[in-house]
Order: sequence, then C-alpha cells, then structure tokens
Amino acid sequence: MAHYSPALDAVLVALADPTRRQVVQRLGRGPASVGELARPFPMALPSFMKHVRVLESSGLIRTAKSGRVRTCTLDRERLALVDDWLADQRQVWSDRTDRLERLVTDLEGTP
Repeated sequence: MAHYSPALDAVLVALADPTRRQVVQRLGRGPASVGELARPFPMALPSFMKHVRVLESSGLIRTAKSGRVRTCTLDRERLALVDDWLADQRQVWSDRTDRLERLVTDLEGTP
C-alpha cells in the first residue's frame, strides 16, 4: 500500500471543487491575473479569493503581486502528484484484472 501523502491529499481536495478545476485548466494556458481568472464566475471577488488561497496552499498555483495586480501561475510539477498516484492505481487494477482473467481462463480449461 502506498504511503500517506499530505501533499497529494491537499491537491485532491483543491481539485474537488469545479471552480478550482476550471481555474487550474485556465492556468494551463499560462499565467493570469486574479481579476481575469475571477471574471467568468458569478461570485464576489472575496469569495473567489478563497478558491485562490486553497489552490495556493495546496501548491497547485503560485501568486506574485506587482503593484495592485496579483498574477497566478500553475505549478505543473504539483499536478504530477495526481498523475503518479493515478498511474499507481491503474497498475494495481490492471494487475488485478490480469489475475482474474487468468483465473477464469484456468477454470474454463479444467474439466
């Protein structure tokens, strides 16, 4: 069994919300200001900032302030935590289905 990973947990919690997933998806195209990121969402800026803080505390995004503009950047390496975990899960389930297939095949071949 894989070791407990608080970092992975934080990323998965951050990605559990559809607003935050859309922000991550948008940042996949490049950095953007908080104002630009907030524009498509029907919520007040303070509410949107809560999403930004969750993403930032999970390590998925970094923010930098220049004057009055806060720019967000996606940390793609942090997404690799999810990719690695999913790859491990795919391998586990692939191994299990392979064993099940062998068992069924063996049972079909026995008189």
